[in-house]
Amino acid sequence: MKEGPDIALIGSLIGDPARANMLTALMSGKALTATELATEAGVTIQTASSHLKKLEAVNIVQPQKQGRHKYFTLADEEVGSVLEAMMGLAARRGLVRTRTGPKDPALRKARTCYDHLAGEMGVFLYDGLVANGHLTDTSGEVSITQTGQRLVSEFGINLASLNSSNRPLCKSCLDWSARRSHLGGSLGVALLSRFHELGWARRDKASRAVIFSENGERSFREVFA
Repeated sequence: MKEGPDIALIGSLIGDPARANMLTALMSGKALTATELATEAGVTIQTASSHLKKLEAVNIVQPQKQGRHKYFTLADEEVGSVLEAMMGLAARRGLVRTRTGPKDPALRKARTCYDHLAGEMGVFLYDGLVANGHLTDTSGEVSITQTGQRLVSEFGINLASLNSSNRPLCKSCLDWSARRSHLGGSLGVALLSRFHELGWARRDKASRAVIFSENGERSFREVFA
């Protein structure tokens, strides 16, 4: 018997087409019901429930009960990062689905990667923070500098509360569409939340797209250029 992590099991769980569609839907960061996930996967509710039990058993998804309803989310950021990396690998190998639509440009411009900003706007944010000396990226190890701490505090984010989190403060996440890094970690989450609070951006209810207003995008680019 071979020893070590069972990547075959993880691969088979994620690789099933219906489960892959369900997990991709959960990359929006939203909590979805089995009925909603069944629609995303194109299967019956009973089949979706069976898939979710398998994913829940290995802690890829986690359930949340609210009243009579049961919602599902990705278990944590690590699962989201793995899925984003797999999307990037598929895109770089030319393994893309042929169906396109009007939402595709919006998704490539700005979208959620589980709970932080991805797409062209996410890469712009990351590049700006690094170029201006607010972040350092040494072989994938990302740290915030003193000037970065000052910028974040002036932007209205409580850095002390982020440091008390169990999650890494900063981490790079390979963007599947731009094929470059965007910012993950608790700081990435806090920045996206702040964009929403300021009214710069909003989440599209029907997809993972993040829609910036004209004034919001202008302000975003001025601050993080």
